[in-house]
Amino acid sequence: MLSTKQDIYEIINDRKSVRVYDSSVKIDRSEMNEILEETAKAPSSWNLQHWKFLVIDDEQLKQTLLPIAFNQQQVVDAAATIVVLGDLEANKNGEAVYGEAVKHGFMTQEAKDTLMGQINGAYQNQQAAFSEAVLNPSLAAMQLMLVAKAKGYDTCPMGGFDREKISETFNIPARYIPVMLITVGKQAKPAHETPRFPVSQIASYNTFEG
Repeated sequence: MLSTKQDIYEIINDRKSVRVYDSSVKIDRSEMNEILEETAKAPSSWNLQHWKFLVIDDEQLKQTLLPIAFNQQQVVDAAATIVVLGDLEANKNGEAVYGEAVKHGFMTQEAKDTLMGQINGAYQNQQAAFSEAVLNPSLAAMQLMLVAKAKGYDTCPMGGFDREKISETFNIPARYIPVMLITVGKQAKPAHETPRFPVSQIASYNTFEG
């Protein structure tokens, strides 16, 4: 169970995209599992939990990953690099999710059957399935980075890598698409500050104002 006294606003403001890591730092598997357990509490469409996480912490496999990540050294120096995967067939998770709900009396069999019909209908549209496979793991990815920061670790989301090659090299089934990489470890060099647009520039109320 995650234990932290940090305020959520402190965690949000302390999280930066760190690209230079202390390569001597390792993360115990039990602690990584704690991070992933909290990560998996992220919301998802229909609660289908459209994500898988491939944790690469083996030193030799980090070297294998390096050229796939276009030689970005952080994938080697970080304690681990997590491949965030999106499930193109997450509708298949519905039976397990809603079967448990029926079993425990949270919904009726009739409600489950109706919902599963809606879900399977939506997944007939390949573009919808792809969008869900990117959207939902992205929610989990942000949660992972905040949880890691709450536990004292730094992270960096990465979109620069060869998706086809990573699937081929690490035997990722076609059902799952690589959404992003997230390096996790402790910084050797602080991340540089980045400017943010003011709320007045990014938000409007009731009518869009560009």
